[in-house]
Amino acid sequence: MDADTLDQVLLAGSVILLLAILAVRASARVGLPSLLIYLVMGILLGESVYGVQFDDAQTAHALGFAALVVILTEGGLTTKWKDVRPGIGVGVMLATVGVAVSLLIVAVVARFALDLSWEAAFLIGAITAPTDAAAVFTVLRKVPLRPSLRGILEAESGLNDAPTVLLVVLLSESHGIEGGVFGFIGIVILELVGGVVAGTAVGLAGVWVLRRVALPASGLYPITVLAFAALSYAGSAALHLSGFAAVYVTALWLGNSDLPHRGSTRSFAEGLAWLAQIGLFIMLGLLVSPNQIGTEHLVGGLIIGAALTLVARPVSAVVSAMPLRLPLREQAYLSVAGLRGAVPIVLATIPVASGVPRSSDIFNLVFVLVVILTVVTSPLLPWMATVLGVTEERPRDAEVEAAPLERIDADLLQVLITHKSRLHGVEIGELRLPPGTSVSLIVRDETSFTPGRNTALKRGDELLVVTPRGDREATERRLQEVSRRGRLAGWSGDG
Repeated sequence: MDADTLDQVLLAGSVILLLAILAVRASARVGLPSLLIYLVMGILLGESVYGVQFDDAQTAHALGFAALVVILTEGGLTTKWKDVRPGIGVGVMLATVGVAVSLLIVAVVARFALDLSWEAAFLIGAITAPTDAAAVFTVLRKVPLRPSLRGILEAESGLNDAPTVLLVVLLSESHGIEGGVFGFIGIVILELVGGVVAGTAVGLAGVWVLRRVALPASGLYPITVLAFAALSYAGSAALHLSGFAAVYVTALWLGNSDLPHRGSTRSFAEGLAWLAQIGLFIMLGLLVSPNQIGTEHLVGGLIIGAALTLVARPVSAVVSAMPLRLPLREQAYLSVAGLRGAVPIVLATIPVASGVPRSSDIFNLVFVLVVILTVVTSPLLPWMATVLGVTEERPRDAEVEAAPLERIDADLLQVLITHKSRLHGVEIGELRLPPGTSVSLIVRDETSFTPGRNTALKRGDELLVVTPRGDREATERRLQEVSRRGRLAGWSGDG
């Protein structure tokens, strides 16, 4: 690539990226997930319309996995452990037992309804079994679900890639699953547990390093966090463990630990995740050849999509959740919230890259299935959550970001009073912050001043709070309590 070619690539890339970003707002207005717009953009840029040639399934497979690493990292960083912890058992069951149940049901339907071989039927079952982390993290976070229910779905999408990736790879190889069913189950357990252990080890190492090393620039903290996440994935994959489980667990540890610049790190990761999603879906759109999608793919996508939505997902949700006594309303919502997106399409590139017979037909069928399920299910999720009564009011959190003050063993908290925060109208003295903690500065309407005990806070204020390092967690917790409940938070047992 010479300089002129690079200039052209940068020009085209920047225009496409800006259009894709603007499409996010357009998709929100019309109520359709942005991934559909990105897929359409990829198709329009492809060989059938604009003429960009891209048919390298191996490259798509590799870039797809790289994008999923970034998406899972952002998901782990922004997931609150207190939300995931109550439902982690159900999430693990859905990612293992639920995947197995879904795979078997879809394989039987594909075998007899579409007259496929058992090998192709099981391949379709494995490809369509996992939910998609990108869809879950972007679509469901717009729905005010109960935190425990949202945590179940996020844990499922973060962990269910491990067994399905392994199964699709094994089914795509010529020798298949040599150890039989029990051998495969043993490998899945080993890879999944090993990935969780490796992810925990890297996450704890990252927390230890970031707490003890003061980096010279705040912008280095997000990069360091992402480097630890990439190390977790690549290191686990090198050891033949689940890299996807590892990177999600590492990001959970880093995102839920007391680290400097957590707010900016999460924002940086969120931006990269959006970039990864945009690039991933446009690339998958480029890989599709619309003129090769025939009636058999449309009919097959409808049949498998119906079996997945109406039978496989509900059965897998009930089988996974009932033993752990999840409320029936939440079981019902889990039965309809199995979002599919980029993951099945990326998995469908594996047999294409391996030269599996009829793999192109499988890819086209899966592509049609994902589009149909996205169009049908995504707009229904907010309505279903309201009907089933599994929503709750969003907390009125203040936005808190921290930076270390190494020389005085303290932390500087930057607090933004949001539009919904009940900190509005509260006086400084009514905050009742831990001893030694003080609100040192308020920035209001582009002017700054030092507040007194009787200074009342207002929406849009930015506070600089200095707190001893040992009291940082208590200070943040107190600010969030007042932000949610008002000046009386903490009295009469509240908080």
